[in-house]
Amino acid sequence: MKKNLGIVLLVIGIILLVLGMQEFGAFGSSISRAVGRGPSERALFLLIGGGACTAFGIMQVFRK
Repeated sequence: MKKNLGIVLLVIGIILLVLGMQEFGAFGSSISRAVGRGPSERALFLLIGGGACTAFGIMQVFRK
């Protein structure tokens, strides 16, 4: 049961990371970084959420 949950979290985390990287490289985010405001909040939320889901997923999958 926990491995299934881990696999689901791992897949969701990878999807969120990919979406976060796309958002980070988006035109609006590039302009925001050029002006000095940093990356958009949406990009940060996607990257942080994706990293957390991926980490928890890996822990669940590889836990004995």
